[in-house]
Amino acid sequence: MAALDRPYWNEARFERREGWDDDAYPFNLPVLKGLYSVVFHPAVTFLVGENGSGKSTLIEALAVAWGFNPEGGNRNFSFSTRISHSPLHEFVRPIRSVRRPREGFFPRADGESFMALMDHKLHGNGLYILDEPEAALSPSRQMSFLTRLHHLVNAGSQFIITTHSPILLGYPNAWIYQVGEHGLDRIDYEDTDHVPVTRNFLTRRDRMLEILLEE
Repeated sequence: MAALDRPYWNEARFERREGWDDDAYPFNLPVLKGLYSVVFHPAVTFLVGENGSGKSTLIEALAVAWGFNPEGGNRNFSFSTRISHSPLHEFVRPIRSVRRPREGFFPRADGESFMALMDHKLHGNGLYILDEPEAALSPSRQMSFLTRLHHLVNAGSQFIITTHSPILLGYPNAWIYQVGEHGLDRIDYEDTDHVPVTRNFLTRRDRMLEILLEE
């Protein structure tokens, strides 16, 4: 059964109970403003936002709430050299489907290491949570990443990914959540901040450079 038929992770609910303080880190991050639930696409869900918005803190909390080690790896990889992650995961309640993944990874690596993982370690029927996999990948390598992503989706996998890359965000039928002034909103590809900015620069490079570099 392909991941498009049924997800492993349906929804993450955020429980605002004792210990949640809207004025303290990490609960005061923009990504958590008014956030009570995130529903995941059966295949690919993207989280996008500016640095400092809290998307990496959020995806780490999601990974730990699911059962991954915060320092990266799969659910059987449980050592810790230091406690550096936020307590946000304690307030995340995963709503899981009856279907269980055969494998799962929350890697902490740069782009090329992500590619090696995708090519050699991931076999499908898994839940994979990735934080900015495009780091250190050229545009052509990002396209290769999309190809491998698609193979794994067709092999029954589900992905939750943070990214800045308009290339990765273009994966067909994916759900995109963007951190904005009102918190986390689901939007279309063309409505992301990254896509029009990149397009404007590529199609109007001379004019954009004039504006950016004028004294």
